Amino acid sequence: MRITTVINQKGGVGKTTTAHALATGLNHRGYKALVIDTDPQGNISFTMQADATRAGLYEAMRGEISAAEAIQHTAQGDIMPSSLYLAGADLEFTQTGREYRLRELLEDITGNYTHIIIDSPPALGIMTINALTASSDIVIPVGADIYSLQGLQQLLATVDKVKKYSNPGLRLAGLLITRRGQRAIATRQLIEAIKARAATLHAHLYRATIREAIAIKEAQIMQGSIFETHAKAKATADYSAFIDEYIAQEAQ
Repeated sequence: MRITTVINQKGGVGKTTTAHALATGLNHRGYKALVIDTDPQGNISFTMQADATRAGLYEAMRGEISAAEAIQHTAQGDIMPSSLYLAGADLEFTQTGREYRLRELLEDITGNYTHIIIDSPPALGIMTINALTASSDIVIPVGADIYSLQGLQQLLATVDKVKKYSNPGLRLAGLLITRRGQRAIATRQLIEAIKARAATLHAHLYRATIREAIAIKEAQIMQGSIFETHAKAKATADYSAFIDEYIAQEAQ
């Protein structure tokens, strides 16, 4: 079972969109993927039409219900939904070993899924640390703008600390360029800057890039997977190419 956290503390880079497309795209191909929404905003829970009145990840991390009881089965796949209560996780979960709560929770469902995709909050708090501690690897969406490179060093420093103290097997699967614009020259220059930055950080950069498209926004409004609502859209083909690379990593 591969556990991947989609992470970037900068907002507006397509983090939740990428986590959703990755999970639903894997399900569309016949894999069995579980989404875990650790972001208190609950955007991916909303998109997958999870029932907000039912207990979910928050209650499971408090030990009130099991991992299996926290999972909801939706038309788009299985999800362990978020809660606004997770916004207070840094103050509530203060006991020794708090960074291992999610990993221990997932031990009960090992073998039930081929992939677990974790959507992380846009912050480097205890929920993000829990996600990183539980994961096999991370994918970092990077918007095709110069500001998206800011904070990348801080994020990777946090990843290094997690590798040192709580998850030595954690690896960076790669950076994914998202929200690629239509202006050819400017976009090409930005992509070259991101490539250079990735090389400096010794980070893999996926060949696929995700264009900014109305199809993605429409799918979110429809609360559906882009692979179902806009199967022939160019942005859907972009995400499909990314998933090809993601799956190919497993054979390497």
